[in-house]
Amino acid sequence: MQQSITILSLLQLLLLLFSSLPAQSHAWGIHGHLIARLSDSAATAVRALLPSYAGGNLSSLCSWADDVKFRYPWSAPLHYIDTPDRLCNYNYDRDCKDEDGVKGRCVAGAITNYTSQLLTYDATSPSTTKYNLTQALLFLAHFMGDIHQPLHVGFTSDKGGNTIDVHWYSKKTVLHHVWDNSIIETAEDDYYGEGVAEFVDALTQNITGEWSQRVTGWEECSKNQTACPDTYASESITAACDWAYKNVTEDSVLEDSYFASRLPVVNLRLAQGGVRLAATLNRIFS
Repeated sequence: MQQSITILSLLQLLLLLFSSLPAQSHAWGIHGHLIARLSDSAATAVRALLPSYAGGNLSSLCSWADDVKFRYPWSAPLHYIDTPDRLCNYNYDRDCKDEDGVKGRCVAGAITNYTSQLLTYDATSPSTTKYNLTQALLFLAHFMGDIHQPLHVGFTSDKGGNTIDVHWYSKKTVLHHVWDNSIIETAEDDYYGEGVAEFVDALTQNITGEWSQRVTGWEECSKNQTACPDTYASESITAACDWAYKNVTEDSVLEDSYFASRLPVVNLRLAQGGVRLAATLNRIFS
């Protein structure tokens, strides 16, 4: 995974930049509004589960699940969902499987699985579970970012835009990378002189301001579920069809009009992912 800012690392920075501060501290100004989205029990559990070298900062391990793909090759299919070409909808029974047809082997299934594992956490006796809950937490946080990136729920034939060659302005890349990296990097360069921190502040202000009336709906899970990955996946394939793939062909040159119209979609998905990650952790560790 590249070290540049990605949709995933921004999502985790947006929500989890509480480092080793006490859970009740709201001293980070705008960030405090998002820190407050984590309950005291959730923040305490997250810090307890993180390895000591993380310094209590989950965002420092945002690339862990990508880094271990070679150590744990079984985890590679858990980062995405392949849907039928141009059908533009998602169905768990049809789509959530790996290349061998094993059901549940997709990012939605992974979120459900690691959420279930984390529900076994007992703060008074953390060693009683049979699961590695540190890994479960790192996988869950990462996959919540992946499932909100529209092209992680993309068409089978092009592997979520990974085989569609395009030019981002003058730079040759692939469509998937545009949505993972390029849109965010261009936004930083064009609008946020102080880089990622200023970008995060802008998103935070939208969550507590312009989008505040929508946040409760983002947080909700139907049928009293702890996480709702099928909802998130359905949103992503819709966004992929309506925005990521739209008017893009092999060797398309994507410039200002594509950037300006797609950046709001990236911002929205980042905000939804951050809010939902907090809500999921709160339900798990309540």
